[in-house]
Amino acid sequence: MGAGSSQEAEFILQGPIPAGTYTLIADGIITGPVDVLFELIWRKGDGTGDVLLAMDSHHFEPNGGGNFDAVPYEVELAAPAVDAVAGAGDQFIFRYTGTNSPGPMSYAPNGDGATRNGRIPNITLP
Repeated sequence: MGAGSSQEAEFILQGPIPAGTYTLIADGIITGPVDVLFELIWRKGDGTGDVLLAMDSHHFEPNGGGNFDAVPYEVELAAPAVDAVAGAGDQFIFRYTGTNSPGPMSYAPNGDGATRNGRIPNITLP
């Protein structure tokens, strides 16, 4: 994912989430210097729009020598309560966007986990 491109992962909410701290693990495979914007979003099932819960930006540099091991990244983010209703179509969205990379694929979430000496990206809710 390079500059201006984003990806989203959607999860259907089964009920409310209390206010608190989310832990985001976003280890990635980095092929070139890149700033990545991470956003946690509540997408309301009634079509009234998205609510930004938390966001963070991080600069990544690739590992040296052509090493494609994961670059670690973990952050805690404070967020308000989510008043989701089971069966209403509410979704929790994890979005990441490259903001300044010249390459088309400078950040990729580490889907290989320990095989790439990192963790599979995940979010721990409060």
